[in-house]
Amino acid sequence: MLEGNHVSRISVRGFAVASATAVTTVGAVVGVAAGDEQGSSGPAEAAAADATLLADIPAGQQAQAQVATLTQQADVQSTAADAEARKAAEEAARKQAAKDARAKKEAADKEAAEKAAKEREEKLASRSATRSAGSFTPQASYTIAEVQAIARQMVPADQFQCFSNIVSHESGWNYRAVNASSGAYGLLQALPGSKMASAGADWQTNPATQIKWGLSYMNSARYGSPCGAWAFWQANGWY
Repeated sequence: MLEGNHVSRISVRGFAVASATAVTTVGAVVGVAAGDEQGSSGPAEAAAADATLLADIPAGQQAQAQVATLTQQADVQSTAADAEARKAAEEAARKQAAKDARAKKEAADKEAAEKAAKEREEKLASRSATRSAGSFTPQASYTIAEVQAIARQMVPADQFQCFSNIVSHESGWNYRAVNASSGAYGLLQALPGSKMASAGADWQTNPATQIKWGLSYMNSARYGSPCGAWAFWQANGWY
């Protein structure tokens, strides 16, 4: 029975069965006429069976098969998209970690530079705060404690211990000390003692003048500072 442009499943199957029956009947008659004793079925019967099988597949199952295929394709695409998203996230995390590390290093370098600059400023302030030899009123004589007090006011704080180590070894803080064998004189055992005249005419009697000369000598290019002179003294036993 026809409904519009569609043939019902029952009609198709009935047509296929009828056609197969007709073909089989004709084939049988021909076979008998030809003396076919086996009575085997021919190609027409197999074709009719195939048509019946195809007609037996419901349209709904065919639609379900198509939907299943589309679903599998969507799953594959979704899996690929997830993998790409994970890859992008990992790359973004790697770049952010590298950026954070650079920022941390820059901050540490900046902090170190600021700290070094502050220390230099403090050293300069310490040195600029020292008193000059001419600011001390000359005395007829000085005790070791008085000489050391003058030195503390003239020598930068960060260099005083090195300066003190040298003076202690050379003269024991005796500003009138004389080396009997060489003639070296004063706190720093200048040789000859007259070298200290460049710091003041009273170099023989004024420990402040001797300290002034000693600082100039130690700060020269040869040592750079009292601590530089002390390092040389430790290695050689003289400076």
